[in-house]
Amino acid sequence: MELADYVLLLRKRWVSVVVVAALGLALAGAYSLLATPSYAARSQVYVSVQGSDTTTDLLQGSNFTVRQVKSYVELATSPRVLDPVVEELGLTDDAASLAQRVRADSPLDTALIDVTATDESPQLAAEVANATAASLATVVRELETPAGGGDSPVQISTVRAAAVPDAPASPNLRLNLVLGLLVGLALGVALAVLRDRLDTRVRSTADVEAITDAPVLGVIGYEEDAPEHPLIVQESPLAVRAEAFRRLRTNLQFLELGTAARTYVMTSSLPGEGKTTTSINLAITLADAGRRVVLVDADLRRPSVARYLGIEGSVGLTTVLIGKVGLEDALQPWGNGNLDVVTAGQIPPNPSELLGAEPMTRLLERLRAEYDVVVVDTPPLLPVTDAAILARGVGGAIVVAGAGTVHRHQLETALSALGTVGVRPLGMVVNRVPVKGPGANAYEYGYYAYTADEPSRGGAAGTRADRRTARA
Repeated sequence: MELADYVLLLRKRWVSVVVVAALGLALAGAYSLLATPSYAARSQVYVSVQGSDTTTDLLQGSNFTVRQVKSYVELATSPRVLDPVVEELGLTDDAASLAQRVRADSPLDTALIDVTATDESPQLAAEVANATAASLATVVRELETPAGGGDSPVQISTVRAAAVPDAPASPNLRLNLVLGLLVGLALGVALAVLRDRLDTRVRSTADVEAITDAPVLGVIGYEEDAPEHPLIVQESPLAVRAEAFRRLRTNLQFLELGTAARTYVMTSSLPGEGKTTTSINLAITLADAGRRVVLVDADLRRPSVARYLGIEGSVGLTTVLIGKVGLEDALQPWGNGNLDVVTAGQIPPNPSELLGAEPMTRLLERLRAEYDVVVVDTPPLLPVTDAAILARGVGGAIVVAGAGTVHRHQLETALSALGTVGVRPLGMVVNRVPVKGPGANAYEYGYYAYTADEPSRGGAAGTRADRRTARA
């Protein structure tokens, strides 16, 4: 991932990052408020060497002292030093547990030793620090006394007695809040990156292009009110999504089709990716361009074209294929006079066999002869094989990929289903791409709008005979 990818990721996942950061801040605050305060008291001692008269002796004694200070620092938390402290103060701790609350250190290149003691009682913390410093001086004097007798050349003197602290050393509320916020932000960003890496859903055209070499013919935007306005080309022809369908119509002109030219089998990987609304809006857009278009609802499992267009759906493709009615009786005019619709009709028990039979082949040949463009809405590829059967008959299919709906492996499997029957995807349509927010930068563009009210767009346009009379 590049820097721009991280910026886009943070824009998309900023809510989760903020929530995790706020959670880290809250936990740090709760810990600081609920933790038992601990007080720290510090005493300081000075280590010196006695009996130095000359400059050389003073230098040697100073070097000896600096070297020995490191040993005295370690000695400060030993049982020999702390046992007398426990006895003197009457503590319930032993030397080992007291050592956990006593710390000794020395500033670099000095003969000073700082003895720090912590305790929940500020008074006891000061007493332990002072008692430890005094015990250290006694033990060092004993250890450094010559074997033949005499005074110890090393003397430890207290230069700063520990005072009773008036404020707790921990918890540090401000520091804990800062650390909690930083840790929360780090975890939030890590969680956002992890979710993005584990999210295999198709989100953009780049995801589709990484899966297939088929061209992306169109990118259809998605807004919150899209479900309430499925026929956007009809209801609001100046909308951004309507313009996207017109660009899809334009890009279809550059497809290299074979003998089944001008027949577009529309399918998807899964239900809910918007293949039916894409088919309908594409058919309306083609009809608006002056072409004679027929829209065929070949989804004989869950047909929805009739419901979207508000027309009768009991007589349609299935009744034509089994010979109950002729094609003329099943065609229903809709819109501006250039669009006819063949609904699915009654749902049959054997959709795949019906769509793969000879009557369906002859029907498609007749429709191609009578219309400029044939748009066929078919079921998704993964649940059933209906779309693959029809795609084989026309030499390919246009696959609709719903952004945020289909996963990459599902799209790959769907395209493999087409390859299994020897056909290829003619192109891809990326649907449901957000028109606002992160990930919408490839779709944001302006458009000109009329100042006058948009003309009303009619629905069903009467009978087929009425249209013939109107053309005459």
